[in-house]
Amino acid sequence: MLAGSDETFCVSDRTPAARLGADDGAARQVDEAVILEVAINGETRRERNPHVPRTPEEIVRDTFACLDAGANLIHAHNDDIMLAGRAAADRYLAAWGPILEARPETLWYPTLTGSAKGAAGLEHAVILQRAVGLRIAAVDPGSTNLGLPDADGLPAGIVYGNEYAHIRESFAVCADHGLGPAMAIYEPGFLQTALSYHRSGRLPAGAMPKLYFGGEWGMMATGRGVTFGLPPTEPALLAYLDMLAGSELPWSVSVWGGDLLQTPVARLALERGGHLHIGLEEHFDPDRKPSNEELVREAVELIDAVGRPLATPAQTAALLGLPAARPA
Repeated sequence: MLAGSDETFCVSDRTPAARLGADDGAARQVDEAVILEVAINGETRRERNPHVPRTPEEIVRDTFACLDAGANLIHAHNDDIMLAGRAAADRYLAAWGPILEARPETLWYPTLTGSAKGAAGLEHAVILQRAVGLRIAAVDPGSTNLGLPDADGLPAGIVYGNEYAHIRESFAVCADHGLGPAMAIYEPGFLQTALSYHRSGRLPAGAMPKLYFGGEWGMMATGRGVTFGLPPTEPALLAYLDMLAGSELPWSVSVWGGDLLQTPVARLALERGGHLHIGLEEHFDPDRKPSNEELVREAVELIDAVGRPLATPAQTAALLGLPAARPA
């Protein structure tokens, strides 16, 4: 069931006080807190960064290190993005079962499968919601080219496509199962689609646009000069904020094929009330191979310098406007 027919899933009137169920002063105080998301691995392999966690045991250790350093939201892949349904869910549970047993308050979400779209592409998220109380699911509301330089330095790569029908199915799965959509915004057109659902009152609760900026190394990080989307500059972020104006949606920023914290986007986002999305999924610097924990500590330093507090897990869920947790 989508928003509009059930107030629980409607975010069109989601003011901070409404999200938090608190008085205005408390809502403002929590609304200043920062969501610090860490995408701990993605499709990054050890030849790109030797610190990337790939095995379940490594994911457990890395997640705990990031949480201890200040992260409050974790995004992770398993070791095979093509797995779907029960097979994908079981791979995730190998790491996330022990993590959630030790720290049940942890907020996290898996990636999409590369072998299916729409409702079928989120079958593993539904299984994880029933198994361990998953509260967030990935939704990519658009299509774009994702490239790398060929032998001549010209763009080559793939078309990353998500049809409108599949986007609608994905939002419906989120609404039906109480999953907040973590929305990847590769290009402005992705945000246009998300805002269309928002204006119609049919964007599921817990939705967060994650503004992806294309660093000089691009999504593939195999060579400079072929990237995607808007560059990580202040005017580019301000263009996105103009689109988001009046929506009340929480939003975050990340740089793919670069280092978010070395761009003006990170500080400006914090100064404008936004949140940060970092991690070895997107980070690339040919001269530096940090761990996720190092990136978290650097982000915390910037957050402290701007003068905003880090959100607790409960505050993170409230800022996102996530539906109430459903029993596993």
